[in-house]
Amino acid sequence: MSGMAKRNTYQEDETLEQEFNWSYYKRLGKYLKPYLRRLLVVLASILVANIAVIMGPYLTKVAIDSAIPNRDMGQLWLIAGIFLVTLIIAFFCMRYRIWAITEIGQDMLRDMRSDIFNHLQELPFSYFDSRPHGKILIRVVNYINTLSDLLSNGLINLISDLISLIVTLVFMFFIDWKLTLYSMVLLPILFIWAWVIKNKQRVAYQVLSNKQSNLNAYIHESIAGIKVTQGFAQEDNAAKRFADVSEEYRTTWMHAVKIQFALWPGVQNIAIMTTALIYFVGVNRIGVAVTTGTLIAFIGYINNFWNPVINIGNFYNSLITATAYLERIFETLDEKPEIEDAPDAFALPPIKGDVRFNDVSFKYEENGPMILQHVSFHATPGQSIALVGPTGAGKSTVINLLSRFYNVTDGEILIDGVNINQVTLKSLRQQMGVMLQDTFIFSGTILDNIRYGKLDATEEEVIAAAKVVRADDFIRHLKDGYHTELQERGSTLSAGQRQLIAFARTLLIDPRILILDEATAAIDTQTEILLQQGLNALLKGRTSFIIAHRLSTIQNADQIFVIDHGEIVERGSHATLMAEHGAYYDLYDAQYKMLQSM
Repeated sequence: MSGMAKRNTYQEDETLEQEFNWSYYKRLGKYLKPYLRRLLVVLASILVANIAVIMGPYLTKVAIDSAIPNRDMGQLWLIAGIFLVTLIIAFFCMRYRIWAITEIGQDMLRDMRSDIFNHLQELPFSYFDSRPHGKILIRVVNYINTLSDLLSNGLINLISDLISLIVTLVFMFFIDWKLTLYSMVLLPILFIWAWVIKNKQRVAYQVLSNKQSNLNAYIHESIAGIKVTQGFAQEDNAAKRFADVSEEYRTTWMHAVKIQFALWPGVQNIAIMTTALIYFVGVNRIGVAVTTGTLIAFIGYINNFWNPVINIGNFYNSLITATAYLERIFETLDEKPEIEDAPDAFALPPIKGDVRFNDVSFKYEENGPMILQHVSFHATPGQSIALVGPTGAGKSTVINLLSRFYNVTDGEILIDGVNINQVTLKSLRQQMGVMLQDTFIFSGTILDNIRYGKLDATEEEVIAAAKVVRADDFIRHLKDGYHTELQERGSTLSAGQRQLIAFARTLLIDPRILILDEATAAIDTQTEILLQQGLNALLKGRTSFIIAHRLSTIQNADQIFVIDHGEIVERGSHATLMAEHGAYYDLYDAQYKMLQSM
C-alpha cells in the first residue's frame, strides 16, 4: 500500500508532486478531439472572414492608385460594392464563430469536469483525509471555470489570429516583400520580452492558486463548523482568520496581475514603433519605392499584422496563467486510486456470508505504526460478531478492511473462500450493507435518501425497510411524510432520526453481510429498544459485524471480540467473557457503574 499523501490544512500551501510539462497541453487535445468536425466548420468560417477583412486595405490601395486618379467612377462603385459584401460576409462568419466556439468550449469543460469528478469517486479515503475538502472542491469548480475563456474564446481566437496573421503576411509579401521584412524587424525584441516574463508569471500564478485554494478551504471549513463557532462565541476570531487569509490572497493576486500586465505594453509599444518605422522607410524611400496607395495599404496591414500579434500575446498570457491551474487539475487526475480492481478481477458470485481474516495486519502510512496486528477470526454465515474496545483500538479498521475501503498490509480476507482483493469492488460492496459511524444525509426527500442504495426500489419497499428500524413512526408525523425535503446533511432532523434513515437505507439492499459502526450511538434509550426489535429479526440469516459503545446492545451477539492496540485480546459470548473477569468484564462493569451513577 502506498503512503498517504502529506496532510494539509487551509494554512499550508500545497506543493506540486511534479513540475509542469508542456505535454499537459497535448492531454487537452483529447477533450477537443470529439468536436473536431464542428471545429473544422468554425475554422472554415474564420478563414472566409479573415480573407474578407484582409481585402479592405487592398481595395483601398486599388482605389487610391487606380480608380481615383483615373476618375473611374464605375471601378470606384465596384470597389465599394465588393467592400460592402466583404463586411457582410465577415459579420455573419464572426457571429457564427462566437456562438459555435463558445458551445465547443463549454462542452470541453463539461467533459473535463466530469472526468475529475468521476476520478474523485475512485480515490481512497486517505486522499480525502489528508487535505481540506475545500481544496478539492476548488479544483472541480473554480480551476475548471478559470479555463473557460482559454478553451472557448481564447482557443478559437488564437486560431483566428494565426489564420489572420498568415493571410495578412501573404498579402503583404504580395504587395511589397521589402516593406514586409521591415515590418518584422522588431519581432525578436517581442520574443525576448515574452520569454523574460513567462517564468515569473507562471510562478506568480502558482502561488496565487495556492492562496486561492487556502481561502476556499477556510471558507468551507468555517461554514461546516459554524455551529461550533457560534456556540463558543468565536465569530471575531473567525473573522480575523478570514481577514488574514483573504489579505494573503489579495496581495498575491496584485503581484500576479502586475507581472501579467507587463507583457501588453511591450507588445503595444513595439507595434507603434513598427508603424513609425514603415512611415519613415516609405516616406524617405529607404531601399523601397512605393506608391501612396501602397504605403496606406501597408499601414492598414501593419494594424492587421500587429493586432493578431497582440491578441496572441494576450492568449500566451492566459496560457501561462492557466498553466498554474492545469497543473492542479492534472495532478488530481493523475492521483492513483489505492483501492482499485486488479487487472484479472472477477465479479463476486452471490455470497452466503462466510468471512475469514487470516493473519491480517494493517497500517495507514508506509512508515506509520501498525493499526491492526495479526488479526485472525472466522465468522460463519448468519453469525453476529460484536467488536468492542477503547477508542482507537482498531474496531472501525476491521470493518473498513472488510469493505475494502483500504487494502490490508499483510494477510488476507476471504468471503466464502474468495480473497476480496481478487474480486471487483462493485460486486463486493453491492452485497454488503454498511452503516458507518459518520451518518450522511443527502439533500433531497427522505424517500430518495432511503432509496440511495437501491435506486429501483418501490415506495412500498422503502416504507417496509423504515418500519423494520422503527423510522416509519417519526417520518409519517412530518408534514410531507416520505416526500419531506431534507437539507444538506439532514440538518433539520435530530441525530437519532438521521441514523434511523441511514439504517433503513442500509437494510433496503437486503445484504448478506451487515456492518453497523456505532449504529445506535445517537439514539435515545427508548428508540433503541424499538430498534433492537427490528434488528433481532433482521440479523437472522445474515453475517453481521456490530461496533457499539453501549455494551447492552450486543449481549446477544454470537461472538464478541475485545480489541485493544490492534489485537483481539478476548473473544467469546457475553456470558463466557463475563465469567472470565477479563478486559470485557472490566469494560462492562465500568459502563454499568457509570449508568448507575447518572
